[in-house]
Parts: sequence; structure tokens; C-alpha cells
Amino acid sequence: MICKFLDPKNDIAFKKIFGTEQNKDILLHFLNDMLKFKGKSPIVEITFLSPVQNPEIAVLKTSYVDVLCKDEHGNKYIVEMQVAKEDSFLKRAQYYASKAYSSQTHVGEEFEHLKEVIFLAIADFVLFPDKKDFKSDHVILDRDTHEHDLQDFSFTFVELPKFKKDDIAQLSNMIDKWCYFFKYAEDMSPEDLKKLMKSDKIIKRAYEELDRHHWTEEEMLSYEWAEKQRRIYTGTIKTSFRDGKAEGKAEGIVDGKVEVVKKMLARGLDIKMVMEMTDLSQTEIQKIK
Repeated sequence: MICKFLDPKNDIAFKKIFGTEQNKDILLHFLNDMLKFKGKSPIVEITFLSPVQNPEIAVLKTSYVDVLCKDEHGNKYIVEMQVAKEDSFLKRAQYYASKAYSSQTHVGEEFEHLKEVIFLAIADFVLFPDKKDFKSDHVILDRDTHEHDLQDFSFTFVELPKFKKDDIAQLSNMIDKWCYFFKYAEDMSPEDLKKLMKSDKIIKRAYEELDRHHWTEEEMLSYEWAEKQRRIYTGTIKTSFRDGKAEGKAEGIVDGKVEVVKKMLARGLDIKMVMEMTDLSQTEIQKIK
């Protein structure tokens, strides 16, 4: 039996729901639901920005984020869906945030005009093994007094494996409902959907966007392509670790990365995705190719 709803963790589905102008209200509500920092007013308006963050210096790395937008005050929001477990993901999150922050400055402008950057990630793996809660909010605090003096960066991470509520009756707030959406949308029954839709229209909209019957043939092809790439990447990483390519001395690690890149390219991954997964430049990948 084919499930009615697609997987919101899929790259194409995620961007369709949260990264398109027609669904801007879904992203707006999602951000307000997930980012409840003390003393902050709700976001009223958002404007989508290019998800490609080009470096000011040509030799530096171009970064790609899933969704990048700003609110009515100019504060920037990066929203990422991360399915594959990646050891460097936290480093990458900070890199993306710093790129979004530094990109606000231009020659002759004052630093006082820099706006806040908020990073929000939904991870389908455990990021913080020692943390019990599935959602954690990170800000920069004074080590001794815990005063929040540096307020321009904040990071929110949701670890889906830690979210254990598998019954709609257990959902007590919007954060629960969104996590349930990401984790169980594919298995949603018509009866459960009716219960959930009664309580929130935006959640209803998000599920409707996942209804495969509303997708065009071209959109479904893109969705299935993204699923294939994810399976290929996961299989490649598993093979790499099984073969011991991810261990050893420095030169062994380099050789292992080369082998992983070769396998990725051989299995049809495009260069952009290989760049994201390996932290190599396009030039380095072209040399391996």
C-alpha cells in the first residue's frame, strides 16, 4: 500500500513546505512555534533570501543552506533539515551562521547595523548523546555570570530520535506537533489526521503539502531522485566505514575521503551534493573525478 503522505525530511519535500513563497505562512508559524526565546516578540513577516552563500574571496568555500530568510527587523534565520549523521554538522552550523552574519557588512558600513542570526536544525540523529531533551537552545553566555551579553547568535537543535511521543493524544504543544509531523507523517492515518487538523490549521496545510496526490509528475521525480541520493550517500558512508576508510593516520583519512568521493560520483551523486558531504571544493572533486 502506497502511503498518502510523503516524507517531510526529504530534501525536496522540506523545501517545498518551508522554502517556497506560496507556503511562507507555514515557515512563519513554524519559526514562531520553535523559537520561543525569552523577551522576543513573534515574527510578523519574513522574506526569503538566496540559500547560496557565496564567499567574498574566490578561494573560500561556497555554502548552501536549505532555507534562509529574514524577518521585518532584518534578523536572519537559517533552517536546516539534516538526515544523514555527520560528525562535522555542529561545526557547519556555526560556519553557516557566521557566513550569514558577515555577509551583512559592506565596505564603508558600520558594524552597529549587524542583525541577529538564528540557526534552527531538525536532525534525524542524535547530536548530543548526554542531553536528555530532544530540543535544545544554545546562546553565548558569560562563563562566570551566565549573562547573555553577546546576543547576535543563537542555535536551536531538534533531535528526532529523542522525541518519543508516538500518539497524538500525547502532544501537548506546537513543538510536539511539529516533531510528530517530521517523524510520523508518512504513517499518519486518516483518523489521526482529522484529530490533528482540528487543533491547528497550519499543521493541516503542512500535511496537505505532503499529500502525494497534490504533487505534479515532475515534482515526484525530483522527490524520488532526492530519496535515491540519500540512499546512495548512506550506503556509501556505511561501505566506507566497513572498509575502514574512515580510520587511520592523516594520510589514510585523505585516501579514505578520495575513495568515498569516487564512490559517490560513480553512483550518480552530483558535485554540489558531494561538496556538501565531504567539505571538499569543486576543484578538488574535479581532480578526483
